[in-house]
Amino acid sequence: MIKNKNILLGVTGGIAAYKVLDLCSRLNKKGANLKIIMTKSACEFINPLSFETMGRCKVYTDLFEGHHEEVHHIELAKWADIMLIVPASANTIAKMANGIADNFLLSSYLAFDKEVIIAPAMNTNMLKAKATQRNFDTLLEDGVEIIKPEPGLLACNTIGDGRLEEPQEIVNYLEDFFTPKDLAGKKIIVSAGPTVEPIDYVRYISNNSSGKMGYNIANEAKKRGAEVVLVSGPVEPISIKGIKRIEVKTNSDMKDAIDREFKDADALIMSAAPVDYKIEKASDKKIKKTGQNLNLELVENIDIIKHFGLKKEKQIIIGFAAETDDLITNAKTKLDKKNLDYIIANDLTKWGAGFDVDTNVASIISKDKIINLDIMPKSELANKILDLLRWWFVRKSNYR
Repeated sequence: MIKNKNILLGVTGGIAAYKVLDLCSRLNKKGANLKIIMTKSACEFINPLSFETMGRCKVYTDLFEGHHEEVHHIELAKWADIMLIVPASANTIAKMANGIADNFLLSSYLAFDKEVIIAPAMNTNMLKAKATQRNFDTLLEDGVEIIKPEPGLLACNTIGDGRLEEPQEIVNYLEDFFTPKDLAGKKIIVSAGPTVEPIDYVRYISNNSSGKMGYNIANEAKKRGAEVVLVSGPVEPISIKGIKRIEVKTNSDMKDAIDREFKDADALIMSAAPVDYKIEKASDKKIKKTGQNLNLELVENIDIIKHFGLKKEKQIIIGFAAETDDLITNAKTKLDKKNLDYIIANDLTKWGAGFDVDTNVASIISKDKIINLDIMPKSELANKILDLLRWWFVRKSNYR
């Protein structure tokens, strides 16, 4: 959602200014249009040429330099969709809070009548100083959004609060900011990853699910304003701020976790890959090798999505079908048998589909329609799935 947005980026004096070069690169890759204002102190840390290169844009440093057929700080304020100041030093924050406009950046801030976001970075004592906290309060009252600094090792060789938030997290913040909140007020449960069923004390049955599809759905739903509950099997977690994440292992764990959240949920998106079979009687000790073959009795596991498909009242339920043959036939059978509203069918044999990749190739199937999609990033597929929910909720409200 950052694509084609006009971002006026202010850079103030601080060692964290070097991280803003990375931020510029990430914003450019997202398709943002940048214009940059550097304070005199910022130029002491980083040469403006570096920002011109990484930002692929003009960098402004002096309110009085160049031609003045137009008033630059006024025109920049008109051009931008948002003003972002990274890092925001204690000095600049103090001046913003008190209406001081003694440089290009501060003059532009006073002329700016849209959203302003700052990401502070400073020594812990400076951050916690009463004056700085008062200035934060003033800026919050003025409608400025603040990306809180993180704890960590600071340039002054101390550990504490005041470390600039990582560039990717700032990008994520902007993605959230620019994304329309069309799922606000809706509670969505998303399951992700595999489940595991024990064989003995150290061994288990599982599958190759990476959880990437589910985590992408959870992240995009959160951006769109939903209350998100992510029920995740054992995968390498992807950091998503602002959601409730519940970690589970077995099918029974996953079913119970969803059950606790299901009654007041509006939707369940079951993108997890629960294990279909489990050991009839798992050993509570490690099974030793005996030189003989080991026979394991497998029994069918609890069918989580079928349980909720039969239980649902107001909820919309979307399932997934990962197949290697007869994709559409098997997916439609699952849709009907488990009383689902939609099913997302994946052909695991296709290039770009499957578990541990960042893309997917899918078909969206309902009781009366099949939509075949081309290969796309999982984040894009996540939004297409969430569009189904938006359409469903709008249609439902129209019938009331």
